[in-house]
Amino acid sequence: MGEPPSTDLMTPAAYHILLSLADRPRHGYGIMQEVDTRSAGHVRLGPGTLYRSIKQLRSAGLIEADANQASSDANDRRRVYRITERGLNALTNEARRLEQLVAQARGKGVLDHARPA
Repeated sequence: MGEPPSTDLMTPAAYHILLSLADRPRHGYGIMQEVDTRSAGHVRLGPGTLYRSIKQLRSAGLIEADANQASSDANDRRRVYRITERGLNALTNEARRLEQLVAQARGKGVLDHARPA
């Protein structure tokens, strides 16, 4: 099946974009809204970051424009994106990597320390 996708591409923006597409296809603005909502406003993707990341993810074969998804408005030319099998594998690998990092922090008691505000 070949080499797994490189994690060099997995920036925080790329991770959040892939995660937002994991459950269904979305257009760019829908991706931005999903990320903002899911992160309770802690992560905000600006248009430049979003579309630059989308271009990189498409080039890497991790997402694709979904030709089967058309906007309900005939005058609306928004492109809808969906995660590919390769993208889902990359997302899964990154989530597992992050899970291991958190487990290591827990093992060291890092998360047990309350930080003063």
